[in-house]
Amino acid sequence: MRLCRIVVLVTAACVLSGPVMAGKIVLKDPSGDDNGPGSYQYPTAAEYKKGSFDLTKVVISDKGDNLQIKIHLKAKIEDPWKSRDWPVRGNGFSLQMAFLFVDKDHKAGSGHSQGLPGLNVNFKNDAAWEKVVIISPQGNTRIKSEINTKAKSFKADIVLPIKVKVSGKKLIATVSKKDLGSPAAGWGYQLVLQSNEGYPGKNDLLTRKVNETRGEHRFGGGRDDDCDPHALDILAGKAQADKSEIAEQHKILKAYSCSGEVKLAELPMVYP
Repeated sequence: MRLCRIVVLVTAACVLSGPVMAGKIVLKDPSGDDNGPGSYQYPTAAEYKKGSFDLTKVVISDKGDNLQIKIHLKAKIEDPWKSRDWPVRGNGFSLQMAFLFVDKDHKAGSGHSQGLPGLNVNFKNDAAWEKVVIISPQGNTRIKSEINTKAKSFKADIVLPIKVKVSGKKLIATVSKKDLGSPAAGWGYQLVLQSNEGYPGKNDLLTRKVNETRGEHRFGGGRDDDCDPHALDILAGKAQADKSEIAEQHKILKAYSCSGEVKLAELPMVYP
């Protein structure tokens, strides 16, 4: 009888403390929206192939002490600039860079409402983030150096993967639960897809700018005054790949102002 009571109490404690992750979290995104607010264009160089920045799905899987984050894109992920031969060894791809922002409490005023330097985005007041995972072709040594120079105030809440690899159309990152935590009910997520920049601006965290006119290695369809969101694809709506989420993404990323006091686009979270 006593054993039964213990089992009941333990079960009740688990329910009261909130369910931990079981299995997978799947967040989907419609294809054909890798154009930011609807106007962005790929650079002209042949390496930037159609669909290379078109997010289609994010899958977060429980792997015991770690989490596996799979980012699915529309095009095969390639390594045209041979990242494995860089002075600071890279991760086997060259073009893409992804930021997975996590809101752990869904409370207004809690967490960071600013995005990371170079993304030119903020987050809604009730969707501020507590942690962000950076998935980059650059090795962690280079990323840490950039963080110390350009994002020191966010350093404690930036999570770098233990391992990053490529498989076909997927970027696969492994992160420690000690660093990120174990996903629970009520957590929110936002995936911002960007492009890796080996020679970034002095305030940009390895991110590539979007200019008014595209060039060989510059995205076009944005602005040259650097107040437009530097995000090529994000999660929107309920992250179910509904076509209406394309219009929702465009609406979110168009909502910025560069005249007078600059107002950056504000991103929401998806709460599965």
